This record gives sequence, C-alpha cells and structure tokens, in this order.
Amino acid sequence: MKLDSLRTLWIEEMRDLYSAENQLLKALPKMAKKATTPELKEAFETHLEETQGHVDRLEEIFSKLAKKPGGKTCKAMKGLIEEGSEVLEEEGEELACDAALIAAAQKVEHYEIAGYGSAVTFAKLLGDNESARLLAMTLDEEERADKKLTAIAESTINIDAASGADDDETRSSGRSNGGGGRRSSSSSSRRGR
Repeated sequence: MKLDSLRTLWIEEMRDLYSAENQLLKALPKMAKKATTPELKEAFETHLEETQGHVDRLEEIFSKLAKKPGGKTCKAMKGLIEEGSEVLEEEGEELACDAALIAAAQKVEHYEIAGYGSAVTFAKLLGDNESARLLAMTLDEEERADKKLTAIAESTINIDAASGADDDETRSSGRSNGGGGRRSSSSSSRRGR
C-alpha cells in the first residue's frame, strides 16, 4: 500500500480499526467470563455490545465509500490481545486478577481512542462530516468505556486488591498497617483526569 493521500491513510486507519474491533469481538466474552466482580463482568458485556455497533458503523462508512473494510490485520491489537490472554491464564487472588483484566482492557481502550481520534480528524479534514459523526460516536463510547473501567478500578477493585495484599502481608509478618489510605498505583488507575 502506498500512502499517496490523506484519504488513503484514513481508509487504512479505518481498516486497522475494523480488524481491531473484530478481534475484540472474540476477546471480550473471554474477559467477561474471567472477571469475578459483577460490575466488571457487566462492563465487559456492555462493551461487547458496543463493539458490535462499532463494527456496524465502520461497515456503513466503507459501504458509503464503496471500499472493502477487510484485508488488513491490526498487529497492535493482536499483540494487546495476546498480552491480555496471559492475564486470562493467570491464577491467583480474584481481585488482583480483575485489576490485571482492567489494566489489559485499558491498554486496548487507549489504542482505540488514539485510532478513532485520528480517524475523526481525517474525516473532518476530508469534508466527510457524516463519517466523522459516526466515528465520533464510537470515539465517545471508547472514552466512556475507559472511564468506566477507571471508576471500577479506583472505587473498588484496586483498593480491595491492595487491601487483600496488605492483609496477606499483615498475616505473614504479624504486623498491622495502621489502616492508612490504600490506593493502588496500578496502570489501570489514572490520576489527574
């Protein structure tokens, strides 16, 4: 493929996103199954439904452009999903595993946010306002999914997982931690936003 224009780049970016979304359609049910907390399981199931909508929107755009959406494999998403698959195979404390699932899922969300942000910008620059609107709808859903995962991580899972680790340390050392504020510094917790 030769990048001879912004339009070509935009189409290739959307093909990459189409591949990414289709890979996610296969991965999200596994993540929902592994999740142990109802709130996280529900977040994955909701995002699975949204992801099907993302695929549908991309297909609508490609149909309008008289282009085929397939033919490209998103290598970045493939790598992120492979990394996430390692989490699915991990055994251990349930909340720590849920925190790991959130971290893996947020890596995926951040990748998608970057991709859809570029695709929206390209569509606007190319004067395709309808495609820009559809892509922006997906971008908004990806950002909401990321924020939802952050809220779940920061309100319960990371704190409870850290508390469980503190309890384990207390039991093994015979010491108390004094009940100080415990907050996970996991990558699934984003501060300052």
